[in-house]
Amino acid sequence: MSSVASVVTLAVVGAGDRGTGHARWALDRPDRAEVVAVAEPREIRRRRFAAAHGLEPDAAVDDWRVLAARGRIADAVLICTMDREHLEPVLEFAALGYHILLEKPMALTEDECRRIVDAVEKAGVILAVGHVLRYTRYTRAVKEVVDSGRIGDVVNVQHLEPVGFWHQAHSFVRGNWGRTDRATSMLMAKSCHDLDWLQYVLGQPPVRVSSFGRLSHFRPENRPEGAADRCLDCAVENTCPYSARREYGDRLARGEHHWPLSVLVDDFTPEALETALREGPYGRCVYACDNDVVDHQVVSMEFASGATASFTMTAFTEQADRQTRIFGTRGELRGDGESLSVYDFLTRTEEAVELTAVGAMDAAGGHGGGDAGLMDAFVAAVATGNPHLVKSGPRESLTSHLTVLAAERARRAGTVEDV
Repeated sequence: MSSVASVVTLAVVGAGDRGTGHARWALDRPDRAEVVAVAEPREIRRRRFAAAHGLEPDAAVDDWRVLAARGRIADAVLICTMDREHLEPVLEFAALGYHILLEKPMALTEDECRRIVDAVEKAGVILAVGHVLRYTRYTRAVKEVVDSGRIGDVVNVQHLEPVGFWHQAHSFVRGNWGRTDRATSMLMAKSCHDLDWLQYVLGQPPVRVSSFGRLSHFRPENRPEGAADRCLDCAVENTCPYSARREYGDRLARGEHHWPLSVLVDDFTPEALETALREGPYGRCVYACDNDVVDHQVVSMEFASGATASFTMTAFTEQADRQTRIFGTRGELRGDGESLSVYDFLTRTEEAVELTAVGAMDAAGGHGGGDAGLMDAFVAAVATGNPHLVKSGPRESLTSHLTVLAAERARRAGTVEDV
């Protein structure tokens, strides 16, 4: 079903950092898309979003169900709620005929993932899952090298996600994704991007996986002697690399008014930050939290072609771009998100592949242009009625989510799992 308007109209469910970021794309391209409604339970976020997009008061509501009750008031909806709150709005909006952009992960269980796929296919609507790494110029260059046969047949891949010590502490110890029962596994929350990216680049899903990983460091027994429950009260805070006072205070002093500070405060003032660190979860000692997700994990994969891949996620790095080496029968590809090179076995020479940088590969940097690329593809697909413009559709995303779920089963049970 194609949009009848030349400008695609969008409703946004969830005005957090992801929803706000995706919607900002429309502000920059008013000839292509317009946000006409938002559902966001937090009043200050809702008011700011409405003001940025010029929405009337009745177009900014506190519950997505209010928008759904109005029928189809937009061509498409951006569903950017928390991970566990994806299924119900997808089912409702799909039945109403909305095209859907859904933040990753699409859902947290195989049953819910399959229900989402069935719902959008039954309704005949376009679904784009937020696997933004598929949409970067860097990814396009990597895939072009692999598909061209330049390095021969792919035999093996090494892929590293260096989460970064402070990012782990922020999001996966103190933050919303620190506990599996409140959110999901670390592999699903952070690294479904990577397992999806590997299958996209190689052009095939894995058929078998195994995995190892655990929570090693951010545990009470590793708490330094003399440490307090909160960084503001801690006598040894100045010797701790995970100091919340230093991490967030330095960002505020540099004038940063975006993620990750935007997760803590709505007003970017020293007073607001002091209150957040004194009373909220982000001021807690990383050794005195209730986190249980892993802080390092490896996944081994075997593909139908016989190729193998190893993926490593670790907290214990400087936050950096993902690093990849792809080994083929005629050459080797080496990339780090910003640079890419190919070593040719025949000529024994290495050649740099020209790339155009489009921001950092993290959320604050727009994932190297992937955020904009996702929105560009989704809006174009809705405007033309061509779902093939979307690189992260329902079936592709289902396969990568099944890979994540199989890998997590393997880690917990110590088994090799079929995908």
